[in-house]
Formats: sequence, C-alpha cells, structure tokens
Amino acid sequence: MDYISTRNKEIVVTPSQAIIQGISTDGGLFVPVEFPQMSLKRIQELSYKELAYEILRLLLTDFSEKQIKDCIDKAYDEKFDTEGIAPLIQVGDDYFLELYHGPTLAFKDMALSILPHLLKASLNINNIKEEVVILTATSGDTGKAALNGFTNVDGIKIIVFYPESGVSKIQKLQMNTQEGDNTFVVGIKGNFDDAQNGVKELFNNMNFVEKLKENNYILSSANSINIGRLIPQIVYYFHSYIALLGEGKLRIGEKINISVPTGNFGNILAAYYAKKMGLPINKLICASNDNKVLTDFFNTGEYNKIRELHLTTSPSMDILISSNLERLLFHISGEDDELIIELMNQLSKNGYYKMNSTDFKEFYGDYSTEDEVANIINKTFKKYDYLMDTHTAVAYNVSRKYKKDYNDNTKTLVVSTASPYKFASTVASALGIGIEDKDEFEIIDVLSKKSNRSIPEAVKNLKDKTVIHKNSCNTEDMRSIVESFLKVGETHD
Repeated sequence: MDYISTRNKEIVVTPSQAIIQGISTDGGLFVPVEFPQMSLKRIQELSYKELAYEILRLLLTDFSEKQIKDCIDKAYDEKFDTEGIAPLIQVGDDYFLELYHGPTLAFKDMALSILPHLLKASLNINNIKEEVVILTATSGDTGKAALNGFTNVDGIKIIVFYPESGVSKIQKLQMNTQEGDNTFVVGIKGNFDDAQNGVKELFNNMNFVEKLKENNYILSSANSINIGRLIPQIVYYFHSYIALLGEGKLRIGEKINISVPTGNFGNILAAYYAKKMGLPINKLICASNDNKVLTDFFNTGEYNKIRELHLTTSPSMDILISSNLERLLFHISGEDDELIIELMNQLSKNGYYKMNSTDFKEFYGDYSTEDEVANIINKTFKKYDYLMDTHTAVAYNVSRKYKKDYNDNTKTLVVSTASPYKFASTVASALGIGIEDKDEFEIIDVLSKKSNRSIPEAVKNLKDKTVIHKNSCNTEDMRSIVESFLKVGETHD
C-alpha cells in the first residue's frame, strides 16, 4: 500500500513515511492509493484489538505483524475503563457509539493512544535518528489526548496550540496541567482556525523546516491531517457494526446510518473510508453546530469560510476550515489533484469555492442550534436516563432531523465523542441544574448526584493538579515560541 498527496499524485510514500511526515511537502494530505476490502463474515467474531490488527495490516503494509500487534497492545490496554474499548449503548431506536472511555474522556483517545507507537515504529522502519517534534493545533480534545499519548516518549517532543477562549474550562485545565519534560502547551489569541493555519504555515515554511533539520529535529503532526491518526478511527466503525451483528440487531449486509458531530471532518471521513472498505453504510450524516459551513457545503456545493465564527457549547466543532474535507474532495473528484490545488487556492485567496452538490449524495448535512442542543440533552435524559455531552447532542439532534425529513427507518449509529463531564456546566444547565456561583468542580459534583453517575477519575483528579503551562502568544509569534522551546535560535524570515 502506497500513499499519495491530494495535491500531487506523483508524490508517493510508504505508510510509515506518511505517518512521519504528517503532511506532504506540497501542502497536500496523504491518502491511500486504494481501499482494501474487508469481509464482514470473516471479522464478525473478532475483538476490538483483533479487528484493529486486520484493518491496520492492510493499510500499514511496511509494518511487520509484530510491530502492528505491539502498537495495538500498548494502545488498547487498561487505560480504557471498559474492556470493549468502544461500547455500544441502545437509546430508544438508536445506538450510541461511546468513544470517550479512554484516559482523556474523548474520542481522540481512540487514535492518539496508538499514534505514538505507530510513529516510533515508523522511525525505526526508516532508520531515522532525528528527534521528532509533534506540532499540532487543537479545538480542545486532540490537545490533551496527544499530550497524554506522547508524554515522555523518548525521542519525541510535542507542542500544542489551542484557542484561549475556544475550549471548555476542563479541556483547558487538562492541557495546562500536563506533566512531562517533552510537552509544551500554548494558548493562541485567536480561534482554532487561526491556530490550525499557523501550524500549517510552519509545516510549509521551508526555511523553518531546514532550521529544525540543522538542529536534528523533524516535524510531524498529531492532528487528523496525519494519516496515522485517521486509520485507527476506521476500526471503531467496523467494530460497532459487528457488535450489532452479534446482538442480533442487524443482518449481515444490512445498511446503517452514521451520524457524526463534525468540525475538522476527520471522524466522519474515517466512516467514509470504512464504507469504501466494505462497511454497509446508507447515509453519512454530517452534524454541525452553529458554525454550519459543512451543512451549507453539502446542501449547496459552496464551501464559504467568510462568516462569523460562533463560540458555542460544543467548542471542539467551532471550526470554519475543515482540513480533512480536502481528502474527500480528492476521492469524489476521481483523484483530480489539479482540481484540489485550484480549490485550495480559491479557499486561501477568496475564502470560498464551489462544487456540484450532487456529487455528495452519500452525505446529509444539517446543524443544531444552541437551544436544540440543550433541549435534546434534557429530553433524552428524562426519557431514556441517558446523559450525553454537547457534541453528541449535536449529532443526535441532526440524526433525528434526517429521519424526519426522509422518513428513513434505517438503524442509526450516533457517534458519542466526549464525556458529559468535560462540558459539565452546559450539560448541567440543560438539565435545569442551577450553576450560578458554583465553580466547575462543584457543578460536576451536582451533575454526578443528579444523574446518578460516578465522576470519571480523569476529571476528579484535575482539581488538585498544578497548572504547569502558562504560555500565550499571537499567531504571528507561533514560530518564535516554537524555536524558543526547542532552543534553535531566533533568526528567521
């Protein structure tokens, strides 16, 4: 299996090289040259770890069997609080795929628990001795999950940028209390798109990249722009399907709908990749919050980032530039790399581009307002005694809109991406709990008693942790602060 750039199909790399680079030298994203097919009959009895091996061995072909199994064993161990890794919970006629049972209580753990081990193996495969600098932007959850995964990994440093006013209090505390001499966290005076654009500019700045090389560093990423982040996410979609088969909820080959709360488009793209590999999916439901740039795109064909960014109660989705959409455009367009360059240039120069909306019939796009999010959290708890976070609520609400609009009774998988305790103030408020004059941890205690659910240790332990990272900068100073942390000098263009 080789990987090619979305902006130049002539750039061909191995799986391990794609993982190390993170982003192609031309600014494009790496995609597999083909999608191997999975046999549902053959995998329907497999555990999560066994299934992960079957999928990863097809997509990471320059890894040995031992390397892949070692990575899987190190990733999916006792750090997850449930043996099934990604449990499936029935709520009414729908099924919630809970992806927040890892150490940082968000779906990012599913891939970022294994990425550090895949990266270390990749370095060994390519006999690379330089130290790796993981440079990543986060809208909240990627940051902590990446920090947790890469902390104290020998030969790797990790630098995380996040929007200071664009994450929840718990998310910010999770990142800024992160221990480890190889970790560095910086708040950006701007939004997630500013942080993400700043990181991309550093990757594409050859002067900066060369200076790092001179100092024995190479760059990589932990965002879902890294194919090593994306591939492990394919696993849980197949896992959920075979879980439904095992429970007798599906017949083999029967199609399902999947509703995903979406900002950077990586999680729903992994579902699309699962479909390309043989998972029977009827409709991919792309659920947005008030930052509905993707909703508008799937309904009109125009992607337009020229709009106000709303700070919502689902902050991990407060994004106007969905990087992974580039991969979908590449596949849908018949791998037209010249078109991708044109579209990305239009987005950069003009702030928008236009395509034919009928090209995306596999997708349904809609959004949830803040009132709708609060309302469905409240109603679902009262009716089903099921507690969900704000991002999951966005996806559940949009899935219900789809069912109503299309009178579609296909079984639906709602992707539950974070623990409600990461967004306790908003969830508590939605349930009618008074939060005035209470700090975040008091609210968490009240929410626990109201919902009769124990507080996860990862949240409980935060209360007494020391804030280590107090760094802040403007986007134009991102390079300087990286160079300062790495001690590579101050001179640059």
